[in-house]
Amino acid sequence: MDKLDLKALGKINLGLDVLGRRENGYHDVRMVMQTIYLYDQIRIEKKKEPGIDIFTNLFYLPVNENNLAYQAANLLMREFGIQEGVKIILDKHIPVAAGMAGGSSNAAAVLFGMNRMFALGLTQKDLMERGVTLGADVPYCVMRGTVLAEGIGEKLTPLPSMPKCYVLIAKPPVSVSTKLVYEKLDSREIEEHPDIDGIIEGLKNRDLKELAACMGNVLEKVTIEEYPVIDEIKNIMKKEGALNAMMSGSGPTVFGLYDDKRKARNAAFRIKERQLARQTYVTSVHNARRR
Repeated sequence: MDKLDLKALGKINLGLDVLGRRENGYHDVRMVMQTIYLYDQIRIEKKKEPGIDIFTNLFYLPVNENNLAYQAANLLMREFGIQEGVKIILDKHIPVAAGMAGGSSNAAAVLFGMNRMFALGLTQKDLMERGVTLGADVPYCVMRGTVLAEGIGEKLTPLPSMPKCYVLIAKPPVSVSTKLVYEKLDSREIEEHPDIDGIIEGLKNRDLKELAACMGNVLEKVTIEEYPVIDEIKNIMKKEGALNAMMSGSGPTVFGLYDDKRKARNAAFRIKERQLARQTYVTSVHNARRR
């Protein structure tokens, strides 16, 4: 196998709670993660010359050891003494630095692809254990689907699949530092925690409205104070019929859940009309887990 094409899927957080901060700076979280059908296209090709070459359609992304896809390839090449080189082409569509785990998903796809391409014999669990050394979201991006994430995000428990629905994604033209969001969160007391157990109950009952009503993200208050546009987008999504709307991760991407595709498209039109977001997508949830 000299060439492999893969889809690196993005994620949303149906619920995100922070339980505390560890001495090493990492945070204990409790989150419900969901893969959606919005993806970066990844191509991995063998090359005779040693080394890792990264190419991407976005000029501002690093193409060296600062790229998670590079780090993922390098990790396996060093561990298994792979002498051949690889060329990795990243065709990016998931909003960057936007709370949707685009970089982590790229890294997961490269781990998965390198394992297949070079017949390394690693199990999914093996890949997840290596993935967590690259970032807390990488193990989830290896697994995919509907998952409860605990610890720093590496303790993963599969949940019942999310009911079918339409997901509107809107990324406002601002950049958010995850590190700064968590630092500001640490400086205050968390007054309201999302109902993670309620989301899980909604999933068990296959009740989209029940789980939507329980959605929440403890980081929202911090990020919205800095970027009120996030709240504007949420309000438009709800006004146009979203069962609920919420910021994903540390933001600034906002998503809304809809049971009607036309309503989701109308909301996307309103958001674009008011120039609140540069990137909008109407897509669906993706429940298949990677094997």
